[in-house]
Amino acid sequence: MNLRDKLRAVGGTGNAQKRPAETAGDCQHLAVYRPMEEFPGALSLRAETLRMMSDQELPDDLDPRRILYLDTETTGLGGSGTVAFLVGMGFLTDQGFEVHQFLMRDYPEEPYLLRHVAAGMGRFDVLCTFNGTTFDVPLLESRFLMNRMDRECLDLPHLDLLHMCRRLWKLRLGRCNLGRLEEVILGKPRVDDLPGSEVPQRYFTYLKTKQISLLDDILRHNAQDIATLCVLLNHMADLYLHPEQITFGEDVYSMGRALERLHRTESARRCYRLARKSRVGDLAGSALAVSYRRTGEREQAAEIWRGMIRERRGGVTPYVELAKHEEHYRKNIPEALRLTELAISLLNEPSLRQGETVQQTKNELQYRYHRLRRKLKETENHGNYVGVQGQQGHETAAGREDG
Repeated sequence: MNLRDKLRAVGGTGNAQKRPAETAGDCQHLAVYRPMEEFPGALSLRAETLRMMSDQELPDDLDPRRILYLDTETTGLGGSGTVAFLVGMGFLTDQGFEVHQFLMRDYPEEPYLLRHVAAGMGRFDVLCTFNGTTFDVPLLESRFLMNRMDRECLDLPHLDLLHMCRRLWKLRLGRCNLGRLEEVILGKPRVDDLPGSEVPQRYFTYLKTKQISLLDDILRHNAQDIATLCVLLNHMADLYLHPEQITFGEDVYSMGRALERLHRTESARRCYRLARKSRVGDLAGSALAVSYRRTGEREQAAEIWRGMIRERRGGVTPYVELAKHEEHYRKNIPEALRLTELAISLLNEPSLRQGETVQQTKNELQYRYHRLRRKLKETENHGNYVGVQGQQGHETAAGREDG
């Protein structure tokens, strides 16, 4: 039965179908197939979109079917004794999504598992994980070295979704583990899922009892993690292409910050503009102004600060930034002084909290105020001195003419 027939046998339920376990070499190999409707738009993913989301160098002709989604289940959280006893690898095909799992039924099977991992990874151009840069890849690398095997297969461009998701959703969600993202972002909470913290002990119990059924929950957990990576990556890509469809201003603003770090300036500014009317409008407006200032477009930045003052947004920040602009770039000391006075008045309003940060800002504003007063006085004195000297010179010349 080919893959098309297997998917047809699913009957359109959308449920994953597990192929009966079989032995590949001397470790156990299982395969899970999921229908394409669970992964909308996945085959349309393009390298340019992924470059907007990460700093990885990706092939220009990247085929979504050549992205490998990988997740490991291990005997611990790291250290020299930690082993990946299960490695799952998923990828798209024209018909759907395949997950291939290689299970180490006992420690002597580790070299066989690693050989299958190396052979599988060699077929792909990009690796996608969740916290793989910190955990999965370093662990696999150490196991390859411990078994005196070549670890070159791990040298793929790596999309680590944990860091990409944190950049996009941490401001709103705080915690960004995979289960929370499934529930809040994808709207698909897991039911009866084995907590990851219980995986090592479950495996050790299996080693003692050899009851293979103890691993069923682990296998399901691993296969779901891998499928979620593909869904999550494509969902994020769609958001980056259409930020106007994002519901929460915090997410749009965070996307702008992420894009700006990757030097996608215009795309970042688009996000900041979209977020200006949201709950994080102060942050978005300030970020937009700073973006213009950073590229030398100071008048555009100043206009944004003025707009924030008109809208009564941003607290004292727009006053302070405009005062700097007037003093250093327009050389308008009286206006800089006026804006500083307004900032001090605003900060003295009793409705504001008088915390340590507020007091520090007050001190800085008072210092700026006195400095600008001295600077204005020096300017006025210098102007009077020039005026007197010029008048005396004129009178002397007139006397010579009269003489």
